Amino acid sequence: MHDTTLDRQLHRARVVSSVAATLISLACGTNYVYSAWAPQFADKLHLTTTESNLIGLSGNLGMYSMGVPIGLFVDHRGTRPAVIAGSLLLGLGYLPFSAAYESASGSVALMCFFSYLTGLGGCMAFAASVKTSALNWPHHRGTATAFPLAAFGLSAFFFSLTGTVFFPGNTSAFLMLLAIGTFGLSFVGFFFLRVYPHTGSASSSSAAYHPVPSSGGGSGGPGLSDSQRLRRTSDEAKSLRSGRSSGGFPDVEPGMSPTARNHQNQNQNHTAVPTTSAAQAVGGGGGAAESSTSSRGASPFGRTDDVEAAHHHSSSYSHPPPATSDEPQDVDETSSLISSASSLPGDVLVQSSIDMDRSHRVDIRGWRLLRNVEFWQLFAIMGILAGIGLMTINNIGHDVNALWKHYDDSVDEAFLIQRQQMHVSILSIGSFTGRLLSGVGSDFLVKIVKASRSWCLVVASFIFCIAQVCALNIYNPHLLGLVSGLSGLGYGFLFGVFPSIVAETFGIHGLSQNWGFMTLSPVISGNIFNLFYGTIFDSHSTQGAAGDWSCADGIDCYREAYYVTLGACGLGLVVTLWTIHHQYLTRLREDSKGTAED
Repeated sequence: MHDTTLDRQLHRARVVSSVAATLISLACGTNYVYSAWAPQFADKLHLTTTESNLIGLSGNLGMYSMGVPIGLFVDHRGTRPAVIAGSLLLGLGYLPFSAAYESASGSVALMCFFSYLTGLGGCMAFAASVKTSALNWPHHRGTATAFPLAAFGLSAFFFSLTGTVFFPGNTSAFLMLLAIGTFGLSFVGFFFLRVYPHTGSASSSSAAYHPVPSSGGGSGGPGLSDSQRLRRTSDEAKSLRSGRSSGGFPDVEPGMSPTARNHQNQNQNHTAVPTTSAAQAVGGGGGAAESSTSSRGASPFGRTDDVEAAHHHSSSYSHPPPATSDEPQDVDETSSLISSASSLPGDVLVQSSIDMDRSHRVDIRGWRLLRNVEFWQLFAIMGILAGIGLMTINNIGHDVNALWKHYDDSVDEAFLIQRQQMHVSILSIGSFTGRLLSGVGSDFLVKIVKASRSWCLVVASFIFCIAQVCALNIYNPHLLGLVSGLSGLGYGFLFGVFPSIVAETFGIHGLSQNWGFMTLSPVISGNIFNLFYGTIFDSHSTQGAAGDWSCADGIDCYREAYYVTLGACGLGLVVTLWTIHHQYLTRLREDSKGTAED
């Protein structure tokens, strides 16, 4: 009964944290609403399409270029500091745009800087929300991360719809909405975003673990032979030893890396003592746990003893107590392969299946990541496909203006704004759908079909190809929704599954920093495709008497740009199929090697 109550409490807490992660992600994807206000902003400040694209690209640069240091920060310091910093940057980034629009003046360089801040803030908060979801639901990672990823894709729709309903045709008020809304959502979510430990029941553990007989002795602990004993790296061992305070709860937040924990706990005692149960932590009781966590504002849960601590614990009693399932399992970067639940008193349980989740067996990061062939394959796929999607996402507003002004030259500004926001909403809904489908679908592929998650990237490539063909052949602006909808769907499929692929390929422990490296790719490709689009559009544009720029050539204003992206789609499809084949051969070699070692 006690175990069931604890499980319910922890499950409820993880659900609340997941809702908070989704709420935060909803504030982080506002870079993709840029097309809803960019044409009017450019007209008011007399900017060319290329200058307008530079401002939009600066937001993308902030979102993607700082992924590595932000990932390192999240991995080493936990998720919550990144959220509060991100919320401040989002608010500070959008406020100057509203002021610049009101005054009809502003430096392009300065606007690029503030746009960069919005991207940087979104990147920080989003990285934290995704990692929290991955840590809280390790056995359903694809589905768990799909929700914040989907909310990120839905962000543009949410703000675009809100602006259409409450501030129709008012670009200045819409920019103020972005400033207040992004800050408010992420700031509120901060208070509920936490990483929680996991409990395992004896029944569930027995299916995946078997007890090691306690007849053996030696330094390794009773029942563990040299071949059975699990070893940790020196960094992990040191961090875990230093992580045990006198109360059994290190003064750290779950989700930090071994280095960060070691740094924070280097002056603490190394004596292992019995830990307070997770039930006490949930209820707010228990001296050391309560004081250490509440003083820092970190997770209210303490950490469990690791392998070494469990051994010391069991050897310090003449009659060791039975391990109970209410002890939380560690969920951060030093997650043990030892279960905290036992069917017999004093037994240490070792996982029986060698083919456990690859993301917890593999830890590739840093320079090792850059020397890995699979990293460069995925880097290329991300760059090609994300760049294609970003070109349409950042320029759908210009597509709308070009087609409508050529189709019906009597349309007014309010009508064009409404159409721009409509297509931004279509893009956002498509992205939301793609992220959700690819996240859940990738879990289905792996668990049911026993296929690679990377097949979702093939789907994304095909969707992008169809979108480019539509963009090259649609003259009627009423049909432009096919371009925006398919582009959003393909972009969502790409980003919905990619974090899970990165975690599965290189390990969950360095997910944030590895994802940061991966998102450097769209910085390169996005700049190339968007600047090329701007150059093509400007070559067909003329400057009016008031200083504003416009193009009346319809589809010819941008058609050449989509020929280039169509060719890039074909290249992306080829690279994706090659990557799947390479991964298949690599896994076969790993399985053969594992069988030979057995």
